[in-house]
Amino acid sequence: MGRKDMAQGQHGEQKSTPMLKRTEIVFLYDVMDANPNGDPNDENRPRWDPDTCRAKVSDVRLKRTIRDYWHDYLDEEIFCRQIEKEDGTIQDGKDRAEDFYKQVEKEAGAAKNVLAKRGLIQRRVLSDCIDVRVFGATIPVAATKKNEKDSSVTLTGPVQFAMGTSLNETQPRFIKGTGAFASGQGAQQKTFREEYVLPYALIAFYGIVNEQAAKTTEMTDEDADKLYEAIWYGTKNLITRSKIGQRPLLLLLVEYETPKAYVGRLDRYLRLDGPQECRDATDAKVNLMDLVAALSRRKSDITRIRYAYDARLALPTPPPQCFLEAVGDGSAVVNLEYK
Repeated sequence: MGRKDMAQGQHGEQKSTPMLKRTEIVFLYDVMDANPNGDPNDENRPRWDPDTCRAKVSDVRLKRTIRDYWHDYLDEEIFCRQIEKEDGTIQDGKDRAEDFYKQVEKEAGAAKNVLAKRGLIQRRVLSDCIDVRVFGATIPVAATKKNEKDSSVTLTGPVQFAMGTSLNETQPRFIKGTGAFASGQGAQQKTFREEYVLPYALIAFYGIVNEQAAKTTEMTDEDADKLYEAIWYGTKNLITRSKIGQRPLLLLLVEYETPKAYVGRLDRYLRLDGPQECRDATDAKVNLMDLVAALSRRKSDITRIRYAYDARLALPTPPPQCFLEAVGDGSAVVNLEYK
């Protein structure tokens, strides 16, 4: 976790310099009788591909899970969060940017023009907000004078995720239940609650850490460690009514010595053996042979493999044994020891 090379931060705090390596991420979790990611354009039904009968989860949903964990459990400041203004409305992007500009203005004085203001906001947001350092952001900046145009800060995030897809086939189910209140004033009948859920989905996410983009956003390896923790425990702590019961099952982090060596879309090397319409992780029987074979072909370029694993996921050969072939050195396979 610790970093030897330290640089002085903008506000005097000690800040780690970026030392990240190109890293591929594979994350498996499951959900039972719940809605992992409702589609607002489709009556909030679970996202689902009717051609393949596979559930879908957007990268935005996973990033929201991560952000909420950072803010609620690690006490990290995040830029993208819902904040209510005094008049009861919700802040927009400009309002949120002004929050950080006001802090800088107190310390350094008002910016002379919108370009200077943009620079001050960018430096402050990168210093304070882990989600911008990791995921990037487009931050609107209001002009300082009437004759100026608004501007914006655009930062490409070092960490990107593809859309999550279930390894098993599943279909949304419609359920209906009674509510607690009457359907109207003086009514004798209660309201009805209607929703769509997935009976079971084993969802695979793929992500990548771009060490070059990290130089621009100042993402550090400490930020990366907090990212991996949030993927695992943020998913575990999704205990709202529609998300309760989601279980993180496997997190795989593959680090490469050079950025040209990475394999790409490691999730596409995963497959299920046996029935596709499984109902539990113990039925899924995830086959990692193709994945390990693909990594083995890059053995000389892999620095280390880190993993977290829940034994409820059925694997023919559990970690760390299943990853030893891909690195050739047992000391390069590290258990994150997440619970």
